[in-house]
Amino acid sequence: MAEVVLDRIRKTFGSTVALDDVSMTIPDGSFVVLLGPTGAGKTTTLRVISGLERADAGDVYIGGRLMNELTPAERNVAMVFQQYSLYPHLTVRQNLEFPLKSPLLRTPREEIDRKVEAVAKVLQISHKLDNKATALSGGEMQRVSIGRALVRSPAIYLMDEPLSSLDAKLRADLRVELKSIQADFGATLLYVTHDQIEAMTMATHVGVLDHGRLVQFSSPREIYEDPVSIYAASRLGQPRINILPADIFGSAPPNARSMGLRPEQITQGSGEESTVIRVEHLGDQTRLHLAFRNHTIITVTNTHTELSAGSTVRIEPHNPFFFDADGQRIR
Repeated sequence: MAEVVLDRIRKTFGSTVALDDVSMTIPDGSFVVLLGPTGAGKTTTLRVISGLERADAGDVYIGGRLMNELTPAERNVAMVFQQYSLYPHLTVRQNLEFPLKSPLLRTPREEIDRKVEAVAKVLQISHKLDNKATALSGGEMQRVSIGRALVRSPAIYLMDEPLSSLDAKLRADLRVELKSIQADFGATLLYVTHDQIEAMTMATHVGVLDHGRLVQFSSPREIYEDPVSIYAASRLGQPRINILPADIFGSAPPNARSMGLRPEQITQGSGEESTVIRVEHLGDQTRLHLAFRNHTIITVTNTHTELSAGSTVRIEPHNPFFFDADGQRIR
């Protein structure tokens, strides 16, 4: 595997700036997740690294080697798209074997069989190996698409929301398996997702993108506990961080316009009165929707709470985040 470096990458599509001076180092052996809404530049970042898109400016390095003039095949990357791309006339086994039969790899037959069997077992598709790709469900097709990348040993795996088409249980199982595979093999992996749980549970690093700009790059825990802006704070955490007027509980730092409160930053039982609007019982978590001075606050409480709509709860902030008029963090 290899370290991947993006140095001041800029990419435009007509008048749209997809990537705006993005610099990022993906450490060798890391699991990096890119977060951001549609149009933030996540997929374009993957395509620039793979060579499917050429940057207008800046450099891409993989393993210390400049990639700008190299084709996708020469970059030794494996990419999994959101839409599965299989050869419909081939069986599952043949689809999985295909990358290993490349003249560049020259993989021995017994090694091909071993890798295909191992990956099929991990992805729970061993019983489908002799089926044609057209006979598979959408979820099975995506697993084969993931498997076709896993059988290789590229410099970096690039994955664009590969689990989004799978059911909840399989998605949870594959999260564990992908992280285990990445850790066991020391693989370098760049992964795009909208799923905060995937980011929090799998990533060693998270890159938060906003309209083509990288606004924060750190561990998921650091972004959760020490966000640089309202935008970054909103990318992680369920329920979503509460953004309120800075002085809603009283005094606030100079220039502060907004206060951010995660559930654990709201102390219940003392402070100001709020009214319960709704109680959501989610099994492992119970959420309270509170009305407080014409604002709605969402927090969590005891799973066996006896509170109900109309109940009164006293709340106060504990070590809140403060942000200026531009949404940037005030330290």
